[in-house]
Amino acid sequence: MTIRPILRYPDPQLALPAEPVTTFDGALRDLATDLLETMHAAPGIGITAPHIGILLRVVVLELDPVEGARTYVNPEIIWASSETILHREGSVSMPGVNDEVSRHARVRIGYHDLDGNPQTEESEGLRAVCHQHEIDQLDGVFWIRRLSRLKRERLIKRFDKMSRNA
Repeated sequence: MTIRPILRYPDPQLALPAEPVTTFDGALRDLATDLLETMHAAPGIGITAPHIGILLRVVVLELDPVEGARTYVNPEIIWASSETILHREGSVSMPGVNDEVSRHARVRIGYHDLDGNPQTEESEGLRAVCHQHEIDQLDGVFWIRRLSRLKRERLIKRFDKMSRNA
């Protein structure tokens, strides 16, 4: 299909909440394929439709090449453990920088597959972190908002300097 341009931080569209998908059709499948190809080109392990400027609640994750990519439509966290973990996160919209973010160690999400069938999935570790990170993005919460103000300001300065020197 097509590798789409990725919005770069601080694009204001990255702070907008995405709308639920209501039509499960070929256009949705094409979007999921474009997201996967765009994510591979970035490169990354997760991407949302808002990352490419489409405000729909669609996430593609590929954490294991053998297992392959998974598409989550209208995902939401329906349960989260009280236990937390620290994990280094970054974004295809802010390449080259990352920092540790505290997230729930385990989550259960509800979502729809590309055919519109309701699904649930429990995850832990990296997959749980990715679910939370990408659902935040669908809600208009860019990952650096999970950092302390000082860490966020330092990271933005580092990203700005890298962007100027690129």
